Amino acid sequence: MVKLSTFQKTMLVIALVLLWGLSFPINKMTLSHTPPMLFAGMRTLAGGLLLVLFMLGKRQQLQWKRNWKIYTISALLNVVLFFGLQTLGLKFMPSGLFSVLVYLQPVLISLFAWIWLGERMSSYKVIGLLFGFFGVAVVSVKGASGPVSGIGIVIGLCTSVSWALGTVFAKKVSSHVNFMWLAALQCMIGGTVLTAAGSLWEQWSAIDWNAAYLEGMLFSSVLGVSGSWFLYFTLVNSGEASVVTSYTFLVPLVSVLTGILFLNESFTFYLLLGLFFIVVSIIMVNRKPRKPGSTTTRPFKTKGG
Repeated sequence: MVKLSTFQKTMLVIALVLLWGLSFPINKMTLSHTPPMLFAGMRTLAGGLLLVLFMLGKRQQLQWKRNWKIYTISALLNVVLFFGLQTLGLKFMPSGLFSVLVYLQPVLISLFAWIWLGERMSSYKVIGLLFGFFGVAVVSVKGASGPVSGIGIVIGLCTSVSWALGTVFAKKVSSHVNFMWLAALQCMIGGTVLTAAGSLWEQWSAIDWNAAYLEGMLFSSVLGVSGSWFLYFTLVNSGEASVVTSYTFLVPLVSVLTGILFLNESFTFYLLLGLFFIVVSIIMVNRKPRKPGSTTTRPFKTKGG
């Protein structure tokens, strides 16, 4: 388990939310110059390669023969399914509504972490998580104006489930594997699979190798993939997975604010209302339980209790 001070956690959370929030508009602009699956595969593969180079000095901690199943499962959940389904799902429904489905992830993580990790769950925390999900829905409501398909909804939910399972799995195996090698190998393996899939279904000649594409690829691979996964796994391994992921509710908000500042999108009442629910959600999820004997919400029992 990674030991971090409150200040360090706060700084890492801010950096992670900013990176993921900025990635949405930057990736959106980059996708106008490249097929989506090839872009997803190449940026993930490049990000994984950077992490591998960074970790070469600690290659004895890789332990491939013992941990290859862990690396493969994590790559399947956190990269192949998450990035692959995310790219596919955006073809079937508006991005705003799709992001609402994807950001059901913190709610699912809280549930999965309660079941498999024995993390504390209370009705207070459940209400807080639902507030956060509602806040994301409010922020993204403008994006819901468009055709919606049943298959798009299914893909969005599957994207959220894969990310939630991947996070809980990474927390579960954190004592058996170096989390930096886990981030690196999942990106390498998953990026290879996605790039191969893109090569089969898309055309490399469709990539426009201009400055905008190269800048977007550089940001996405260095910061959006390698940097963000390093921060995310560091935070997950420093405390409760459900508490850490509650902050990801802020990511769509950052994306919307970025659109307002740089893409001339308008500020709406829904943005302000969504911000209110997101802030309330984070406060409720991170609220420390009272000492035994005081009046508080009774926690749900775990399997061991």
